[in-house]
Amino acid sequence: MYRPRQSAVQHNDKTGAERWLISYADYMTLLFALFVVLFSLSSLKKEQFEAISQTLAELFAAEQQGGRSLQPTGDAPVEATPEVQPIELNATGLEPNETGPSLLAQSSELQPLDESRRGSPLVELEAEMHQSLKELTESGLAKIHRNDDWLTIELSSSMLFSSGSATPNNSARTVMQALTELLQRHQNYLRVRGYTDSEPIHNELFPSNWELSVARATAILRLLQDFGINPGRLAAEGYGQYSPFADNSDAKGRAENRKVVIAVSRFAYQAPMQNEPEATSVPQDATVGSGAAVQEPEDVRIRVIRLPHGGIRISTRPPEPGEAEEPPTK
Repeated sequence: MYRPRQSAVQHNDKTGAERWLISYADYMTLLFALFVVLFSLSSLKKEQFEAISQTLAELFAAEQQGGRSLQPTGDAPVEATPEVQPIELNATGLEPNETGPSLLAQSSELQPLDESRRGSPLVELEAEMHQSLKELTESGLAKIHRNDDWLTIELSSSMLFSSGSATPNNSARTVMQALTELLQRHQNYLRVRGYTDSEPIHNELFPSNWELSVARATAILRLLQDFGINPGRLAAEGYGQYSPFADNSDAKGRAENRKVVIAVSRFAYQAPMQNEPEATSVPQDATVGSGAAVQEPEDVRIRVIRLPHGGIRISTRPPEPGEAEEPPTK
């Protein structure tokens, strides 16, 4: 029987049309091998992992307690570790033979400080300060800031002292007396910080801005103590010209840098267990300063206004007709 021969062109076309099967088969083979490997890795016994983790936990717990390690429950035995002697810490270094405070991991006696000694919430204090110092903040003589650790009340030095002096004027006494009434309701630590501008100062009282900033902070601290703040809550800090709030190149920036900051900590003061003698008031004449009588600036006069609900407000505005005015602080 006669069979027609296929041409070479037809044979080549059929072979090229089926060539994609080779690449597809290779791809499927590699993909199958990948899934076989992944399945083999995921099919390990879960019990083996649990036995190993339990053994390691027992070993670490025994080593921290200073005793011998426990025998693991797995198939492969693990040798017991030797007994570990705790090392005591002291001031001269690591010496096993001398006593000192030992550091133990996961000690149940260590309590977070912020939980055991936390004072009044700073948010509550901030609201009271904003209400009492509203007039001063609006006039730019005071600023109030708060973060997680401190509530700061920034007071302009021009309202508290005369130029180059550390003797508080009448306005300073009025403001401190009003702030004391608020701060006595709480037991938070207080830090009084003094700041100056970069203008050099050198006289018989203050050789540098360091001494001036410390003297001003100490003077405000003494006022708070005289008005009834527990001295155990107080501390004074002087920063001089080295922690500026603004640029000292112009007069506005220098005025911004001359201030006293009262910082209220989120931690509370805890009185010591032993009985201590009551702190005596320090006479105002002993306050560090120039010693000369300083006249209160005419453009800044502080008044304390009693609010109906028992709060106070510190204001610089003149009294309205019919408004009762408290006698000035002596």
